[in-house]
Amino acid sequence: MSEEREALARTFDSAADLYMGARPDYPAQLFDRLMVTTGLRPGDRVLEVGAGPGKATSALAQRGLRVTALEPGPALAARARELLADYRVDVVETTLEDWHGERSAYDAVVAATSWHWVDPEIRYAAAARALRPDGHLAVWGTEHVFPVGGDPFFAELQEVYDAIGKGGPAEPRRPAPGELPDLREEIEASGLFHMVTVDHFDWTVDYDADSYIRLLRTFSGHIAMAPDDRQRLFNEIRRRLARRTDGRLRRGWGAVLNVARRA
Repeated sequence: MSEEREALARTFDSAADLYMGARPDYPAQLFDRLMVTTGLRPGDRVLEVGAGPGKATSALAQRGLRVTALEPGPALAARARELLADYRVDVVETTLEDWHGERSAYDAVVAATSWHWVDPEIRYAAAARALRPDGHLAVWGTEHVFPVGGDPFFAELQEVYDAIGKGGPAEPRRPAPGELPDLREEIEASGLFHMVTVDHFDWTVDYDADSYIRLLRTFSGHIAMAPDDRQRLFNEIRRRLARRTDGRLRRGWGAVLNVARRA
């Protein structure tokens, strides 16, 4: 893992108390599709990579799956153990890179909004080693999407990000629902998996100032901001939303479920 990626990955543990409530729930349809596509059944074994406080783990466990959940952050791992105490879930405080569990033992390897934190040089090989023959890899993330005619708040707030030096590209990517990139080429290029399906899921969430700021406090880039810059951004969010009649914004979310079978 590069030093920058490793440093950013470590920031999430500081948001352990916020993460579960602040991050949006994944759509139930995503898990339904995952179960159908992979053929997973209650009692099957799943290795989850980067479980956090159990956001996706709980949905997997509620479907009767036996989950080994890898989470390197001690505070996040503790939250996951509390949440999942009544399920067949074993939370292991480690990364996929450092995990030395059973080989060829799992029916699926799952990564929810975490795969990009795993070393790209070894992640597919590590997943393939954990899977039984014909086992499945299921990877998805969540990103901001911008519906046509959507809330202009984010474009307007860009000037604040620019002012604090966090504006990103001159023309930031603003994908519409259904336009997020998938991992098809990357997965097939590994030579270890055959692609099965790619599915897009899109939804919206309404936030007031407090709930949106809580969400931002779980993003690595915002956690790592200089405190003065972060406070300036949050003050502007509060000020701008206070001018709205309902004091709320609507954010579009998208997820791309990539499912592949071990070659």
